[in-house]
Amino acid sequence: LVTGGAGYIGSHAVLALRDAGYPVAVIDNLATGFRFAVPDDVPFFHGDIEDAELLARIFKSQGTRAVMHFAGSVVVPESVAKPLSYYHNNTSKSRALIEATVEAGVPHFIFSSTAATYGVPGIERVPEDCPQVPINPYGWSKLMTERMLADTAAAHAMNYCALRYFNVAGADPLGRSGQSTAGATHLIKVAVEAALGKRDGVAVFGTDYETPDGTGVRDYIHVSDLAAAHVHALEALVAQPSHSLQMNCGYGRGFSVLEVLDAVDRVSGGNISRVIEPRRAGDPGCLVADNARILNALPWVPQFADLDTIVRHALAWEAKLGENPAHTTHATP
Repeated sequence: LVTGGAGYIGSHAVLALRDAGYPVAVIDNLATGFRFAVPDDVPFFHGDIEDAELLARIFKSQGTRAVMHFAGSVVVPESVAKPLSYYHNNTSKSRALIEATVEAGVPHFIFSSTAATYGVPGIERVPEDCPQVPINPYGWSKLMTERMLADTAAAHAMNYCALRYFNVAGADPLGRSGQSTAGATHLIKVAVEAALGKRDGVAVFGTDYETPDGTGVRDYIHVSDLAAAHVHALEALVAQPSHSLQMNCGYGRGFSVLEVLDAVDRVSGGNISRVIEPRRAGDPGCLVADNARILNALPWVPQFADLDTIVRHALAWEAKLGENPAHTTHATP
C-alpha cells in the first residue's frame, strides 16, 4: 500500500513497484495529490490515513504485506507558520497509520523521512549517525515519526526503513509522472516553470550563506532514482525481517541555488530572471548527503545522477503539463 501515491514522490514509487512486478494499491486524500497520477489499473482508495476502518478494509482486501508511507506536508516555511498543522498531518496521522499497520499484522513499513531531521549539521557531508536536531516543525514532525517507528519495531513483529531524502527533483524519464503541484516551492520545479514563461522569475532566498557563492547548497536526487531506492529497501526488509534501516537518499554532491539556475538556463536555452530575497525561516545553508550507507547496504545504483539530466526531465514534464491544463488541477476521485 502506497500512502500519498497520487503525489509527486509517491506516484513515482508506484511506477517503480509496478515496473519491478509488485502488486500495488494507493490511498490518497487528494489534498495535494492528483488522481491522474495513479495508473488506471492500480486500486485507488480516496481517503485519509487517519481512517482506521478504511485502512483495515484495504489491508484485508489487498492482502497488504508492506506500507510505503509518503502522505504528508512538506513545505518548510509553511511548517514554521503552521506548526500544529504539520504535527497533525505528519505526526498524528502517521501514528494512526502505524497503529493500523500493527493491528493488521503488516510486517514491513517504509517511511518517507527527510534530511531536515538533521537541522544544521555543521559538516560538509551528513552521515546517518549525525545528531538529529531539526530547526523547523517539518523536520521535527518527521523525526517524531522515525522515533515512533523505532519503538514500534522494538515492540511488535514489524521492521521498517526510514529513508531520509535530500532534495528531490526531476520527473519520470518516460513522462508518466512528475511534479504537478501548482505553486510548488521546490527550486527546480519553480525554475523550469520560469523557463517556460509560467513565472516571471525565480526568487533566490539568501545570498549571505557560508557557501562558495553565498546561496544555499543542496544535494539534488532524481525522483526516479529515489523511487528505485524504495524498491530495494522493501526487498531488504523482506530479506531480513528482524532488521530495520535508516538511510540517506542523495548523491553526495551539492549544488548552489545559482548553479541550479545556471543549469536550467543551459538546458532550456533561456535566461531566467533572478530576484534576490532575504533568507527563508528554517533554511540551513548547506545540506549534502553522505550516501555510503545506502550504497553499501542496497544494490542501488543511481541512473540519473547528473544535474542537467534532472533539469531536462523536469523541463519535459513541465512542458507536458502545459499541454494538458487538466493536469494542473485536482481531479475528482
